[in-house]
Amino acid sequence: MLRRLKEIIKLDWRQVAKRTLNRVWEEDIFGHAAQLSYYFLLSLFPLLLFLTTLLGYFAETGSELRRTLFIYLAKVLPTSAYDLIHRTVDEINRGAGGGKLSFGILATLWAASSGMGAISNTLNVAYGVKETRPWWRVRLTAILLTIGLAVFIISALAIILFGGTIGRFIADQLGLGAVFAVLWRALQIPLVIFFLLFAFALIYYFAPNLQRPKWQWITPGSIVGVALWLLVSFGLRAYLQYFNSYNRTYGTLGAVIILMLWFYLTGAAILIGGEINSEAEKLAAQKGMAEPPGTVEQDERATQGATA
Repeated sequence: MLRRLKEIIKLDWRQVAKRTLNRVWEEDIFGHAAQLSYYFLLSLFPLLLFLTTLLGYFAETGSELRRTLFIYLAKVLPTSAYDLIHRTVDEINRGAGGGKLSFGILATLWAASSGMGAISNTLNVAYGVKETRPWWRVRLTAILLTIGLAVFIISALAIILFGGTIGRFIADQLGLGAVFAVLWRALQIPLVIFFLLFAFALIYYFAPNLQRPKWQWITPGSIVGVALWLLVSFGLRAYLQYFNSYNRTYGTLGAVIILMLWFYLTGAAILIGGEINSEAEKLAAQKGMAEPPGTVEQDERATQGATA
């Protein structure tokens, strides 16, 4: 695995791009993205319910965090898809009391982790490895990743929501109130992008059946994946704002179709980012700059052999 920035810079990125493009077509990445969109749809509402249930334990603060979460969703999602999600989550929350959601949190978490399990399977295809882990280990990894991302999302929302208040207090004590207000507004977008890069890095590190190299905060795949995801999200949103014929053609079903299209493009961005990482690592291994990627089991056997 590429471990240092200078190793990444030395790579021939035109060759990486060419190899990635070939792999995308050879492995039918867009077909796998379509499969992934189905699992995303099944796991979206359980995931949001899991998040809102966790946020419910923070009383008034939880309401503010939930509102902030939906504000950021509204900025990325197409309008009709966002309206569908917001309306459905509100209806479910009104129909189920806090006790029901709390007691059903394990079942909700299990359902929400299905999307992460699908990401693991499809990233294995992107990395060109077979799934050799037992099913319970794959599911446990998916559940832990789902919990980790949920906690990460809540923490990120808390920093965005309350970081300004804390920072202003510190800045006022130091006499930097006006300067900090400008800096904080400028830092909001870089913070959100950093959180996205970290989330993608978590997925690429833990989800596929790969050996665990040294942790990297940013990988080439996460940069490309986040950039593609932002591009297709805002591009689709802009397109639908001016040329939306789905609702006129399909009525209320149009929102579901738009949501599925967004999921499809999101899955494609995640998988292409995985392909970028895979091809960069393989090219680096060919040039003797890194170890070739292997599976978790291969890494464990090598560790046991070294210990023996």
